[in-house]
Amino acid sequence: MNNKSRPRIALIVEASRVYGRELLRGTALFARTQVDWALLHQEMTLDSDLPDWIKSVRPCGVIARVDTHTIEPLRELGVPIVDVRCNRKFDGVPQVETDNEMVAQMAFEHLWERGFRRFAFCGFRFATYSALRLNHFQHLVQQSGCPFSYYESPGRPGTTLTGLEQAGIGDFEEISEWIAGLERPTGLFVCNDIRGQQVLNACHAVDAAIPEDIAVIGADDDDAICMLCEPTLSSVRPNAERVGYRAAELLHEMLSGRMPEKETEYIAPISVSERQSTRVIAVEDQELARVCRYIRQAACEGINVADVVSFSSLTRRPLERRFREELGKTPRELITEVQVERVKQLLRETSMTLEQITHRTGFSHKERLSAVFKREAKQTPGEYRKQIH
Repeated sequence: MNNKSRPRIALIVEASRVYGRELLRGTALFARTQVDWALLHQEMTLDSDLPDWIKSVRPCGVIARVDTHTIEPLRELGVPIVDVRCNRKFDGVPQVETDNEMVAQMAFEHLWERGFRRFAFCGFRFATYSALRLNHFQHLVQQSGCPFSYYESPGRPGTTLTGLEQAGIGDFEEISEWIAGLERPTGLFVCNDIRGQQVLNACHAVDAAIPEDIAVIGADDDDAICMLCEPTLSSVRPNAERVGYRAAELLHEMLSGRMPEKETEYIAPISVSERQSTRVIAVEDQELARVCRYIRQAACEGINVADVVSFSSLTRRPLERRFREELGKTPRELITEVQVERVKQLLRETSMTLEQITHRTGFSHKERLSAVFKREAKQTPGEYRKQIH
């Protein structure tokens, strides 16, 4: 097949977000392994207008993040279109979408397994995916019989998603006030990782301990955003690569004259990427929660159990009994757990030597760090770093 006969496929998908990049990766995988397409793409944002070149190149088909401002120009091309944004339904345009019901279910189950029996949701009003995740999550909470609260930033119909996200920064005081009023502990699901970062900042502003008071889980698993958060943000990981691959399959069928049987196909998310924002066992005991917060904040400063007892209003034996009853571990074990998690983070994210990591994680010397790490992680720090990289 010569280059002139290769079908030209326009990809109107942003690469500025991890979800868009994964969509593109899935489409590219199908194009490389199943067909011989010439893929046309340029960098853009989620709410960009169609590029000027799209009419002149005469594409044979389009995979796009379709919305109201792009649907008519796309229809004018007179070629098959597959929508991977799924913000609204458009006649004759099949869609492939992440299964938002399963996203909400994974978030709920993750929080439930960590002992949370109060729940909350924070999203963007008039963002379709946010509304779907709210509805599904609220339904699960209602079925459980647990208390529920939600907050959505103010907005107007027709506002771009970028505009809605910017409004989420502007209503910082309102979010903070809402979070301050939540009974603790609460498991909080946010509509996406961008909202998660905003919520975590608000938690800090009202002195809500994360994850002891408020545990936060996002969606999309954008590692850049999740790692910018303090603490790092847990998130539901969608299978956007599979969404992109399936969209390409549908487009190939349409180019062959076959219309898909379903208006919308749903792709299940992969898993929850647990990070520090939900790494906790929820406890109703306020004194125990206060002590756990102290341990998480100070474990890498070299504290010991005597320091914990001095901080607590309880003497050592009652404190250790409450730890065993509520958490199934001792204060010493929690200190070690926090230290080891910090060591893992530094091994993953930095090129620090073991000597440097020792001083940052509260161990007396690197030999002690290595012995504790091997006991807890079942491998040496060097083996762990090699495995990760």
